[in-house]
Amino acid sequence: MSEPATRAPHACREGCGACCIAPSISSPIPGMPGGKPAGVRCVQLGDDLRCMIFGDPRRPACCAGLKPSSQMCGDAFDPRDARAYALAWLTQLEVETQPD
Repeated sequence: MSEPATRAPHACREGCGACCIAPSISSPIPGMPGGKPAGVRCVQLGDDLRCMIFGDPRRPACCAGLKPSSQMCGDAFDPRDARAYALAWLTQLEVETQPD
């Protein structure tokens, strides 16, 4: 008997998209040549809350470098609460890393 399928550790959570909304991105994004401000949904975030240019060389390096983690994604939470946690965590990180 095979083991039940489980989500890989730190895999992107379905229905989240927090990292495509909360942080600012100063690099050009297809459809957003000036980047995007914090709290604004990226135009490349699909209705399914997945990046439509994932793996595409036009995807900003900062996006490709941001890796899911328990700290950022709230893996200990119910998935419905984890998205809100991730949005709040990334928003706070954005505030804390702004230049003075």
